[in-house]
Amino acid sequence: MRNGHRLGRRFGWLWGAYGTSALGTWLAFGAFPLIAIRVLDAGPAEVAALSSVGAAAGAAVAVPLGPWVEFRRKRPVLIAMDLVRCAALLTVPAAYALGVLNFVQLLLVSVVVAAADIAFRAASGAYLKTLLPAEDLLVAQARFESTAWTTTVIGPPLGGAAIGLLGPVATVVADALSYLLSALGIRAMGGHEPRPERREGPRIRAGDLLDGWRYILADPTLRPLFFNTASFNGLVMAASPLLAVLMLGRLGFAPWQYGLAFAAPAIGGLIGSRLARPLVTRFGQQRILLVTGVLRAVWPVGLAFVGPGTGGLLLVMGVELGLILCCGVFNPVHATYRLQLTAADRVARTLSAWAVTAKATTALLTAAWGVLGGLLGPRAAIGLAGVLLLATPLLLPWRVPAAPPVVVRSR
Repeated sequence: MRNGHRLGRRFGWLWGAYGTSALGTWLAFGAFPLIAIRVLDAGPAEVAALSSVGAAAGAAVAVPLGPWVEFRRKRPVLIAMDLVRCAALLTVPAAYALGVLNFVQLLLVSVVVAAADIAFRAASGAYLKTLLPAEDLLVAQARFESTAWTTTVIGPPLGGAAIGLLGPVATVVADALSYLLSALGIRAMGGHEPRPERREGPRIRAGDLLDGWRYILADPTLRPLFFNTASFNGLVMAASPLLAVLMLGRLGFAPWQYGLAFAAPAIGGLIGSRLARPLVTRFGQQRILLVTGVLRAVWPVGLAFVGPGTGGLLLVMGVELGLILCCGVFNPVHATYRLQLTAADRVARTLSAWAVTAKATTALLTAAWGVLGGLLGPRAAIGLAGVLLLATPLLLPWRVPAAPPVVVRSR
């Protein structure tokens, strides 16, 4: 196993910046709904709009950002998107202090943050591909995945304590400052980044907005992966609010039990991300992608059978542990596989299109499952999502050539 410094100082700064902003995001997890409910007396429809409409509108705003990012140096874009997110979030405590905070502002801030997040992810993927050799990409992606799950474990409990002591606005300030620290870390990376070759014409044409989707849909490997990840992530997230309603409402779980049911299994993500590289080295990248892509789909249907008491809590934790363990392996392998198969001059547009579709799909399915939950009941709607998830492995790239092999260098 390599030590952290082996991927170089510049990657270390990028990794640290990612971890800082990820921790800030999880510290502020649930802050906007709490502000809407406690400060603005928002109802269920308004609270739902913060997550669904805000994400969907942010995805729409981000559509032209993919082509824009593609033909610019990526490090300045990363810094700019961090600063945009920081500035947008800081308007919330400022408005709160002045007594002028309103729901429209929260919604607009969620749109800006969602759009900037998509642009940041697109730029970071493109930058990572130029920063590291191909054989190091899986190691880097596994470290990002491990960091994501670490912040998932520690962020919400710390954020919950901060909200209890200082209120939800304080965690928004912490989130904003995490983006500022991330920007400073990326700025400290240094190094020269060549300017990408510009296409003909100074402006983005209307047809350029669809380039990312055209590239994905024309590729026999990226196309099934695209539909698989969008449908899987969307269905998993769509069932989450209904599970909260079921557990916190009808089954009578305390909020701390609900939080524990999802925080503790995140350790599976840490384990999975550490297993990704050894498994790929032994069994091959495509085989691990397919096997974990199947295994992660079999767990969520079990959530439909959750009952009250300790047994129900253990069932949820067991299902989530299995799901997250499989995702912890799948996610870095998938991210590496996608980068390897995408041409260097198409990465930003491809990742942007991917993220836009993921956010829009999640928002639409979350809204649809909210309606289904009202019609069928939360348990039946959760079960339906689980059954549909069982079909998502059919969308994996079963009949395409393997991606370039991952060679792990010994140093």
